[in-house]
Amino acid sequence: MPDTVDGGDIPKSKRPSDSAFKQQRLPAWQPVLTAGTVLPAFFVIGIAFIPVGVALLYFSNAITEFVYDYTNCVQYGSLNRTCSEVISAKEADDCECVVNFTLEKDFIGKVYMYYGLTNYYQNHRRYVKSRDDDQLLGRLSMTPSSDCAPFAYVDDDPNRPVAPCGAIANSLFSDTFELSSEKYGPVPLLRTEIAWPSDRKIKFRNPEGDLQEALKGFSRPRDWRTDLWNLDPHNAENNGFQNEDLIVWMRTAALPSFRKLHRRIDHNKKYFENGLGKGNYTLKINYSYSVSEFDGTKKIILSTTSLLGGKNPFLGFAYIIVGSVCLLLGIVLLVIHIKCSKNTSGINSVSQRTPYT
Repeated sequence: MPDTVDGGDIPKSKRPSDSAFKQQRLPAWQPVLTAGTVLPAFFVIGIAFIPVGVALLYFSNAITEFVYDYTNCVQYGSLNRTCSEVISAKEADDCECVVNFTLEKDFIGKVYMYYGLTNYYQNHRRYVKSRDDDQLLGRLSMTPSSDCAPFAYVDDDPNRPVAPCGAIANSLFSDTFELSSEKYGPVPLLRTEIAWPSDRKIKFRNPEGDLQEALKGFSRPRDWRTDLWNLDPHNAENNGFQNEDLIVWMRTAALPSFRKLHRRIDHNKKYFENGLGKGNYTLKINYSYSVSEFDGTKKIILSTTSLLGGKNPFLGFAYIIVGSVCLLLGIVLLVIHIKCSKNTSGINSVSQRTPYT
């Protein structure tokens, strides 16, 4: 005997209701791809993409940029001993090296300082997960997220949590730079407004009250040499979880070779209102971040920007290549269509009474 609905005699049924949606009777449109519709699409894409690519490439090439690889810079006061060797041998926690370079032309407009790393896989799944977002929002707990392991607690004290915990925070980039001009002296560098506004205002918060007191029961990450509340000794508002160097680093890169914004030139200071002038410069580097273990390299980049941001020729080349390929395919298919398509004009005159020949 079939099951019935409670309180009635109508048998149960798994059949969907008789509606246009459930019975798949909704009207549908299926495009018919013909030469008359496909060929114009190829030509439109090609004609539109190539000028856009040229414009993107023009704006990218208009950016002035200086790049210096300082991975193997020589220790200051040494003849041939590199800082990389000093750090790898654990002879010291940091090393000082001095780089002299020349800007061949003026850097007009706003100038930014970036650091670049290669062969650094920040997009690794376990690395990306190794953080505690509640902690970064200032919601401190003596039990950090399990995603932070093995960087959640102090090694010799399993009851003392780390803040900020996780592999991302533990590996915070720690090299520092001082730039000076031979002609005008020290170049003023700003440590603020280098992170995304959405990150600064929404994703990172400090706990209420005195920061040092709030972090009393926590320890700094294992590889840090500075406490969280003292990351910026010159600006109390740029400390804790809202330190912008930390925020920039916590936004992981998608590719193994990347650059991150490190400093801004203060263009309100005398001699630097219009940018950086050409001439001789000295870069003093406090080298403490080792990359030799994973065969990486480190770079320092000085760059201006355009309407579209930093230097990125890839997007311009991509638009030009896609547009050129579409234009070439359109021409090839048009030639094939003209030469190989059959004449259908005679079909229109065929009727049931047309005699066979």
